[in-house]
Amino acid sequence: MKALLFIETDGEKAIGGSLELISTVKSLDAEGIAIVVGKRSVADTVAAFGIPVIFTDAAEDCDTLTEVLSQIIKEENPDIVLLANTALTKDIAPRVAGRMCLGCVSDVIGMSKADGKVIYTRPAYGGTILEHIEVEGTAVVTVRSGSFPKPEASSNAGVTEKKMEIPDSAVKAKIVDTVKEISEAVNLEEAQVIVSGGRGMGSAENFKLVEELAQVLGGVVGATRPPIEDGWISRAHQVGQSGKIVAPKLYIACGISGATQHTSGMSGSDYIVAINKDEEAPIFEIADVGIVGNVTEILPAMIEEMKNAKEKAK
Repeated sequence: MKALLFIETDGEKAIGGSLELISTVKSLDAEGIAIVVGKRSVADTVAAFGIPVIFTDAAEDCDTLTEVLSQIIKEENPDIVLLANTALTKDIAPRVAGRMCLGCVSDVIGMSKADGKVIYTRPAYGGTILEHIEVEGTAVVTVRSGSFPKPEASSNAGVTEKKMEIPDSAVKAKIVDTVKEISEAVNLEEAQVIVSGGRGMGSAENFKLVEELAQVLGGVVGATRPPIEDGWISRAHQVGQSGKIVAPKLYIACGISGATQHTSGMSGSDYIVAINKDEEAPIFEIADVGIVGNVTEILPAMIEEMKNAKEKAK
């Protein structure tokens, strides 16, 4: 079985979700080839994880990347084409699949092999169920960040540079200017610790306890939709179906009931701690540790204990 991996970059380095694709390939015991576009140093970094790399210095716009992937798929004839599930690849994946007449599965969170075929698992109906999909022939698959572990360094598998001719007709749109919105930079997707607050925090003043605990733990602040709509924190912190999909090592849910719209965005976390005064709250169904009580009384105690533990560790 052969798999092509598209390694997306942020202009300087490979994004975490793309690197996880290397572990995906290893879990399937497949032969993998990574595709890196744009920066040679990124290709060298990826090759150090033990996977051969095809590198081209083409532009990184959506139309060009679609053409690059289409050409390499024709040459390599893979069984699977893997991409991290990002805003960019949500455009690229269906384009490539449509152009090449291939199957397409998005937002995959698990893969397994049965009778020589790959079964793709993805959430459906807002994350209320999981569906298992089998594709005849080659499949273009986007994988949710955090579904597989980061790869470990291995022997360098080498980089092959490839010159590619991109016909002018392939580029339908050209970026003439980019205007970046001035907003708070929040990297929820790559965070190892996230402390999130929900409606149960009660007020903007109480929500500061969430921010304080995140600071003490060296983590990032997350939130459900109600605190954002009430103006307690900016939309950049939203976790869930209409926000960011996260998978940290530790996720602490404070005053969050556990609606599907939120849990579908954080259920991949390694360890979940939930604090809620309602012992019947759905969040406890997915939590590793549940604390029933008033979150505004529990958080100050947690913050104090964490500060003491840090002092003792010095």
